[in-house]
Amino acid sequence: MPAQKLRSFLDQNHVKYVVISHSPAYTAPEVAHSAHVSGKDMAKTVMVKIDGRMAMAVIPANFHVDLDRLQEAIGARSAELADEKEFRGMFPECELGAMPPFGNLYGLEVFVAEPLTKDAEIFFNAGSHTELIKMAYRDFERLVSPRIVNICYGA
Repeated sequence: MPAQKLRSFLDQNHVKYVVISHSPAYTAPEVAHSAHVSGKDMAKTVMVKIDGRMAMAVIPANFHVDLDRLQEAIGARSAELADEKEFRGMFPECELGAMPPFGNLYGLEVFVAEPLTKDAEIFFNAGSHTELIKMAYRDFERLVSPRIVNICYGA
């Protein structure tokens, strides 16, 4: 079952979404493969620290965060990957590494890679290593109000 906080938020906002169960998978490319979703359509949440504060970078599963681009795009002094121990307790309903990209539910700013904005739908971890949520990208953007930036490379 998706994280209760996320499910309640989506339901309260009358968002249509689908929960997709899959075999246990721990990396974004494994999740995409297990759920039969393209790596470019699967969003992964990467925890970053920007000028010392925690934030979420949301990028396609088959890409990597470009911290220099992120730092430059938002005019920060520093941008670095966060260590798991720094955010372990921030998402109590979620398995570590399976946080949904709804930073607004946890008081975090969200930065979305531009390639994700081009798809009609977005797929992302639902709080566990065995479930995804599929929903319209426009609903995700409306609910999260992320900053859209050019922050990834790879594929």
